[in-house]
Amino acid sequence: MSRIGKKPITLPKGVDVTVGEGNLVTVKGPKGTLIQQLHPDMVIAHESGDLIVNRPSDGKLHKALHGLTRTLISNMVVGVTDGWQRALEINGVGYRAVLEGKTLVLSLGFSHQVRLEPPTDVQYVVGERKSANDPLALFVRGIDKQVVGEQAAKLRGLRPPEPYKGKGVKYAEEKIRRKAGKAGKAK
Repeated sequence: MSRIGKKPITLPKGVDVTVGEGNLVTVKGPKGTLIQQLHPDMVIAHESGDLIVNRPSDGKLHKALHGLTRTLISNMVVGVTDGWQRALEINGVGYRAVLEGKTLVLSLGFSHQVRLEPPTDVQYVVGERKSANDPLALFVRGIDKQVVGEQAAKLRGLRPPEPYKGKGVKYAEEKIRRKAGKAGKAK
């Protein structure tokens, strides 16, 4: 039995989960509504305020879908209650980010500024630098974990961190393996 799949999903107050025909799951909460079509073979049931995901057989496909289905529903519940956030850091001289309304304007060393419009239910938040050498904090927030992750990856892909000076856009928890550079000059 799947360890993750058999864990019940506790529904907080204010969260309403409905399972439609063909396992169309709708989760409504204080931050919004998420809808996702899940595999029709999986059995999703309400039991005493919790949501239980069961599989119809011990076949390979059903074993693979058991934990996945439970995790997708759990991510939807967390998204409509607390929301999801992905933190990024911008390092580099002249690299900056500014919000103009909802539009994120990035200066990343290109000959032009990069403008990004956030998708629906996603918000960009720009932190402040404490000093000139500190990285600039940038946050991607939203209720859909997949969309938040995709937007953070898109931002990182604009200027991935380089290994010599560490300049670029990186995830806050990411460690950049630094290279020594030229070894011809001894100090």
